[in-house]
Amino acid sequence: MSSEQRHAPTEDDLTATRRAKLAELRAQGWSYPNHFTPTKHAGELHAAFGETDGAQLDEAKHPATVAGRVVAKRAFGQASFVVVEDVTGRIQTYLRRDQLTPEEHALAKSLDLGDLIGVAGWVFRTRTGELSVHGTSVVLLAKCVHPLPEKWHGLTDVEIRYRKRYLDLIANGAESRPVFLSRSKILAGIRSFLVARDYVEVETPILQSIAGGAAARPFLTHHNTLDMELQLRIAPELFLKRLLVGGFERVFEIGRNFRNEGISTQHNPEFTMLEFYQAYATCDDLLPLVEEMIGGLALALHGTTKVKYGEHDIELGAGWTRLSLIDAAAAAAGCAPHDLRNEPKARAVAQQHGVPIPPGAGAGGIATALFEHFVEPTLIQPTFVTGFPAEVSPLARANDDDPFVVDRFELYVVGRELANGFSELNDPDDQRARFLKQLENRGQGDDEAHPMDEDYVHALEHGMPPAAGCGIGVDRLTMLLCNAQSIRDVVLFPLLRPAAKA
Repeated sequence: MSSEQRHAPTEDDLTATRRAKLAELRAQGWSYPNHFTPTKHAGELHAAFGETDGAQLDEAKHPATVAGRVVAKRAFGQASFVVVEDVTGRIQTYLRRDQLTPEEHALAKSLDLGDLIGVAGWVFRTRTGELSVHGTSVVLLAKCVHPLPEKWHGLTDVEIRYRKRYLDLIANGAESRPVFLSRSKILAGIRSFLVARDYVEVETPILQSIAGGAAARPFLTHHNTLDMELQLRIAPELFLKRLLVGGFERVFEIGRNFRNEGISTQHNPEFTMLEFYQAYATCDDLLPLVEEMIGGLALALHGTTKVKYGEHDIELGAGWTRLSLIDAAAAAAGCAPHDLRNEPKARAVAQQHGVPIPPGAGAGGIATALFEHFVEPTLIQPTFVTGFPAEVSPLARANDDDPFVVDRFELYVVGRELANGFSELNDPDDQRARFLKQLENRGQGDDEAHPMDEDYVHALEHGMPPAAGCGIGVDRLTMLLCNAQSIRDVVLFPLLRPAAKA
């Protein structure tokens, strides 16, 4: 080991040095200021003056005040070149001793990577032709006490990137920030699309006495004042449909749902869902609406409806494939479709292939399990799967011609579910019977079966118009449109285990 390696400063050493600088600044009367306002962003300066030659800039002396994080620094005698980064990009600043006060010059010489500074001056080009701001004043806005990740390699530890997203955005901003900017555009695009079609955005409770609207295990909590057990919602569906009963005809909500389930590249216990409902519509009316919405979002983000996801080129333009669940499951399992409508035969098919059978499952539940095992992973291009068994669809309306199935679809892309929609069940007696069947399943060990919600049934007894609704996972949609392989790459602060103590 070389002498240099033996004496290389540790992170603690560097932090101690920076804290000493901060202490000295405080002793000189410095405190964190709150009165600096930049007039230009880096991107604006490059857009406005990127093609202007140095002589013109020297003559015009366009004023500019910029602020950002120090990401590079070079000192040459009485001058320093300091590169700052803001949300739009980077701009170099030139800080020369004879243009600054003695205190500002000392500050410029002592800056550390990561410090936040503000610089006022004018736009010019250096002798090497780089667009820069010739500083006439500089102010320290915030001290970066800890050294940033090594600048050439960025922050490569995936867990730290998720756990300390602020460091990820600082070190890998060019890679990670566009994803979250795209997510914001996706949310805005969804709202614009639905509002233009007369949907009204609403908000429904997150704290619920009965968490319904999906098959999932809820998080439990307690309200102290009311001494009341509550659950975090697993879906907003039942409250949104109460609004249909109340006279709203088109409603939607974009909000957080919470499900006490496993964590994976596709699942986070806290996630964002879009749900929208339309009175006097069927699920067939929603299929082209979903196609148009998602294809339009792709076009707005990328200028094309074809997006890259991993090794696949996904075409999100209109004309998506439609597939019957039972027919597809039967073909994959090598049996006749009618075999999957008969519980003993369906059970034998599942056992033959070693496919686990959900607790309390009848023929419909087994057929769905076979579909999920054999077919779902193969659906790469956007595919609407229709004809779900009534058994696994406790809130959907039975098909008029074939009551074994309901009028329901799910959208699959790159082998995962992206949307779920159906014609809504508005018969209160049928709904109560299905809830009771779900209770039987809970008694047989299915702890994700839908609970009984008497108040919702009571609402239906007042009359809900025929309607259709759909839910779309915003996180998974963002993954698809941003070519992100993990849900944690599109959630700013995903849930993680507590960090291990050193």
